[in-house]
Order: sequence, then C-alpha cells, then structure tokens
Amino acid sequence: MEFPFPVDLTNCDREPIHIPSYIQTHGVILALQESDLTILQVSDNTIHFFGLYPEELLNQSLSILLEPEQIGFFVDCLKQEDIQIVNPIEITINISQVNNIFDAIVHRLNEIVILELEPHNYEKNHVYFRFYYLVKLAVGKLQSAKFVTEVSQIIAHEVRIITGFDRVMVYRFDEDWNGIVIAEDKQDYLPSYLDLHYPASDIPKQARELYRQNWLRIIPDVDYQPSAIVPTLNPLTNEPLDLSNSVLRSVSPIHVEYMHNMGIKASMSISLIKNNQLWGLIACHHQTPKYIPYEIRNACEFLGQVTSLELATKEDNEDSESKIQVKSHLAKLIEYMSVDKSFIDGLINQQPNLLDLVNAQGATVCFNNEFYLIGNTPPQQDIQELLKWIYKNVNEDIFYTNSLSKSYPEAEKYKNIASGLIVISISKTQNKYVLWFRPEVIQTVSWGGNPHKAVEVTQNGSLRLSPRKSFELWKEIVRLTSLPWKSYEINAALELRNAIISMVVRKADELVKLNIELERSNKELDAFAYIASHDLKEPLRGIHNYSNFLIEDYAEILDEEGKNKLRTLIRLTIRMEDLIDSLLQFSRLGRADMSMQQTDLNAVVHRILDLLSARIEETGVKIRIPKPLPIVYCDRVQIGEVFSNLITNAIKYNDKADRWVEIGYIENSEPLKFYIRDNGIGIREKHLEVIFRIFKRLHGPSKYGGGTGAGLTIAKKIVERHEGQIWVESTYGEGSTFYFTLQKPN
Repeated sequence: MEFPFPVDLTNCDREPIHIPSYIQTHGVILALQESDLTILQVSDNTIHFFGLYPEELLNQSLSILLEPEQIGFFVDCLKQEDIQIVNPIEITINISQVNNIFDAIVHRLNEIVILELEPHNYEKNHVYFRFYYLVKLAVGKLQSAKFVTEVSQIIAHEVRIITGFDRVMVYRFDEDWNGIVIAEDKQDYLPSYLDLHYPASDIPKQARELYRQNWLRIIPDVDYQPSAIVPTLNPLTNEPLDLSNSVLRSVSPIHVEYMHNMGIKASMSISLIKNNQLWGLIACHHQTPKYIPYEIRNACEFLGQVTSLELATKEDNEDSESKIQVKSHLAKLIEYMSVDKSFIDGLINQQPNLLDLVNAQGATVCFNNEFYLIGNTPPQQDIQELLKWIYKNVNEDIFYTNSLSKSYPEAEKYKNIASGLIVISISKTQNKYVLWFRPEVIQTVSWGGNPHKAVEVTQNGSLRLSPRKSFELWKEIVRLTSLPWKSYEINAALELRNAIISMVVRKADELVKLNIELERSNKELDAFAYIASHDLKEPLRGIHNYSNFLIEDYAEILDEEGKNKLRTLIRLTIRMEDLIDSLLQFSRLGRADMSMQQTDLNAVVHRILDLLSARIEETGVKIRIPKPLPIVYCDRVQIGEVFSNLITNAIKYNDKADRWVEIGYIENSEPLKFYIRDNGIGIREKHLEVIFRIFKRLHGPSKYGGGTGAGLTIAKKIVERHEGQIWVESTYGEGSTFYFTLQKPN
C-alpha cells in the first residue's frame, strides 16, 4: 500500500483514511457515473470475482455485468430518496455460464454511484429466520435493563451469540476520548479486558468521525492483500475516491499493526451514538479470519441502533435523585436571588448555596471587581490571575475541566483546592464570572498496556513511534485531577448563568427607572426649595424691617424688656435669612451646569487663602501645604467652595493656643485623595455620620463664630457631583481630617 507519507503514531491522526485508494479483498468495488452507469473506477481484483480484468470494465456500461432487467431494477433503486433502505440488493452476474449471486451495497457520492459487491450467502433465508428471533430476544432484554452497565453487558453477550466472535466488548469514550471497557463477553481461555482503559491515540480523530458516520465496520482478515482502485484518481473529480461510507474500505497500516500486536485476525465494530455524537463502540475480536454475512451485520447494526437509544435513556435516568436535587437547588437559588437585596447574597449566604448546586468544595463570584468567596478557594490573587487566563483563552459561555493544570499549569500549586474547575461567564467584557472548584483526587487507572507512545528502532536504525505490543494490565497513578463534573451539573451551571443574566438585566432596568424617578424628584425638590426660599424672604424682610421700625419709633414708650424682645426678633430674622440663603445656594447646586476643565488646585487654594487672610492673621493659625497640589478635572468655582468651607471650619473649630491647618493629598491614590487636617476640637464618634446633614450644628448658634450648618452639606453635594466621596476621621479633643476624592485629568 502506498501512502504520501510514512505513517506512525506521531501523524496517524492526519492519515487520510477515507481515501486509501485500496479496498479489502472480500469484495469488489465499482465507481459509476450516475447519468449513464459508465464504470469509471474498479478494484483490481475483478478477475477473481468476474473473470474480467479491470481494463475490460473501465469506461464500459454496467450492462457489461448485468442483464437489462437487473439494470432497470438498479435504476429504480437509485431513484429512492434514501438509497440506504434498498441495501443490500441481490444481483446475479453470469460468469463462465454460471450465475453468481452477489449482495450489492450502494451509496451515492455527488454524481458518482459507488457499488460494492460481496459474494452472496446461500443460507440467507435460514439465517434471516434464525436471527430474527435472536434479535427480537435481544431487544426485549435491552428494554428491560435498568442501568448502562446492564445494557452494555446484555448487548456484548447477544452480539457474541449472533456473530460467534471470540470476544465482544462495549467500549465507552470519556470527554478526552480515552476509552474504557465497561462490558465484555469472551471465550473462557482469553484474558479479560474488562475495566481497562485505552488512550485516545488508539482511535484517532478521523477514525472516530468515520465510526460516527457508519454504524458498522468489518475487517474479516487482517492479513488480506489490499486491492487497488484503478485508476487511482476518479475521472470526474480528478481526486482519489472518497470511501468514507464504504464497507470494503481498506484498513490503515497503523490499525493493521495494532491488530497484529493484539493477536487479532478479524474484527467488527458497531457504533454507539448519543445525540449524534460517538458515545462508544461494540468491539468484536476473533483470533482467526472471520467473515460475517451481510444479514448478520445488518442485524448487529440494528441492535447497535437500539442499544444507542437504550443507553441514552438509561444514562439520562441514572443519578435521577441527584438530578432532582440539583434541579431543586437551582430553583431555590433563583428564588433567593430574586428576593435578596443583592443577588450575590442569595447565592452565597443561603442554604442551599452555590456549592450545593454542582457539588463543589469552593466557589467564587467575581462581580464589579469585587470577589465573593465561599468554601475552600485559591487566594484571591491566584483567582485574579486565573481569570486573566480565562479572558484570553476561553470564548465559550462555560468552561469546565477536571484537570485544570493541563490547560493552565500555574494551577498545580493549588491542586488540593482547584484541580477541577467550572467557570461561567456572565459578562466577559465587564469581568463578571462565577467559578466552582474541586480538589485533587488521586486515582489508580488500569490501562490495557502502557498507553504512552513507545519508540521502536527499525532495521535501518531510525526511530519510529509504533502501537504498543503488550496489552497486559498496566497501572498508572493519576494525579492533578478531580472527580469529573456530571453532565447535569454542567447544565445546572448554564441554567444559573441564564438566571443571573436575566436578574442583572431586570435589576438594571429597575435601576434606570429609579434613577429617572429620582432625577425628576430631585429637580422638583430643587425647584420647590428655590421657590419656597425665595418667597419666604419677602415676609421675613418685612418682619425684620418692622421690628427695626418699632425700636426706632417707639423707643420712648417701650421698656427695656420690650426692646430686648424686638432685638431678639431681629436676630432671629437674620438667622432665618442666613438659613434661607444656604438653602438657596444648596438648591442652585442641583440645577447649575458644571464647567469642567483642567484645574490647577494650587491657584484655587491660594485664592481661598487670600480671601481668608484676615481671619488667618486674626487667629494666628499656621497653614501647611507639604507639597504642591496636582492638576485635576473639575468645576473650578465649585471645588474652590469645597476648599473654602473645609478650611474655614478647620480655622473656626479650634481652641488651641498653637493652631494649624494642613492642606494636602495622598500620592499614587486612585482616584486622587485630598485632605484638610487640623488640630482643633475634634468630633465625637457618634456625630461623624450626622455632620453632613444640612443645618446640623453640634454647637449653639453663636458658639465658634456661629453658622448655619450647611457648609459641609454643600461640600458633600459638590464632591458627589464630581463622582467623588467625602468623609471625616476625627479624635475628639485632638483634631479632625476631612478627606474627599477627585478624578485625575484624562
């Protein structure tokens, strides 16, 4: 057999096994042009079957082999919508005055019809009735089974009875395409392969795809001499004939070598399919050549289809209690998320919680750059690094593995916590994820021979990777893996993702509506405050003026007590007017547009200090500015008012002989953090939360120079309009520090 490159285990996954240009020799193949049934290609073993050489058949009509009546029947078969339902077609070919019967298997490849012929089994009728009852009995047993292992053992036994193979195994794939023998029926003298694992390299990717496409594959004699297809290239396509769906397709040399190493002379594989994916194989082995007639193969193919349906049902029913429990946990988590103030609280602070959903030992919610940890998790710094890797390498909504360090080697350092991982992406762009962790579980895996690729020295001294020659029990300690995630756990995580996204979207909609309502309400309050305070000032001025008139015009009539009461009334009107002016100023802040610009705070602060110079000189307070202030992006006038209010308060509320006020900022802070610090009277801890309320004074109206108590409230509103924060730290009797934040310039 000729191949475009030498095949060994390093490249067998790239071997073009669907176009080998050879077939097995227990049959013959013809490629026909569908329009006129001209023979375009044939296998070079036609002399053995038909008594004609390939050259005598090429470019001839199929009528060279078939009588007109059979040609008509064949053409009618080709008109079927599903050509597979006509297989096999019984065809008679006259060879040397003797009618030879063949089973014809037909399939279509674009404009080409591929016709495969195998000698007919003369016991056909006997075989049909015998296997009808065997298949019927097998189907009944399969349907009565409850578990996957039971179904697997039944089908292994029944296929062996029907076919007579020495060994029949059910071989199941895992998520990495390694296989394990989960059921076996064999001759007593043969060693058992039950529970042995086999590496994914035993059945490479392109071979698995052909198993998925074709229910059955047979190799009657591994020592056959391949028959070449002539010509090698099809005249219509100028390419080798695609034998993906061929029954006679030749066998890969690597697979031939593999069978020799196992001591197998014949094999048959029946595919087990779940959700259109290859779930496993029914693998049949024989120690001598063994041809299986088409009727028996057809019965086995039917049993494979029935078994696939039963396995899917049984597998879905297994762990039913756990699945119901997971569904219950999911429903409760969704309920908790909907009623708790924060949906994250509903996930981690209730019972059941995130851990119970997928039977994990640790979990993390990453949301708005905050990390919420539950159970046993890696350190937050390691989780952040893991999320960076996920952001770069994972594009799916969900990623899961039971061996994280294989994909992300850095995870090995916390293998006892997170050898297994599920992560769902809520919003990749906003770095919102939920992660679950499982610890390492050290396992002993029994392999059918050493699964690692072995180097073989060839006769010319070169090195070659070849299939292993021993299939005896070989045990391996497997580390850095967790218990595998169940499919229903993966599905539950995905459903939770959808619920969280729905919840977040709903909360965002509610927040938008609330913000619109608050904005409208604030505008109404600002308008009310402005109108009310403006209208209040007129009668207040009247009270103030009439009180002055009374003192001036009726000074001789009024006694001293009456005059004092009028003077008190005047002071109260002045106080009331100051309060109204503060309220007006506060309400204007909410309506006034901000003039944002790059602002040098040194100039702002020095202007404020110039305005306060008389008070600074009068009180003897020392002003400290440890280092030049930075440039920020702000409304220069409004931020100037913040500095003015805070500096004024720092000067005012100080009874020390040696007074000082420090104005500064903290370098490398994000956002920039400014402070005004003093050594004044300080604030009791119980008052720290209330001092920013409007008109809230902690002292009498005239003490410490008086005031309305609106300065800090105005400062707070200005800072918050700049998307900053303001707060105070204070020690009573020793002094206070007021902090506020502003954004750096772009």
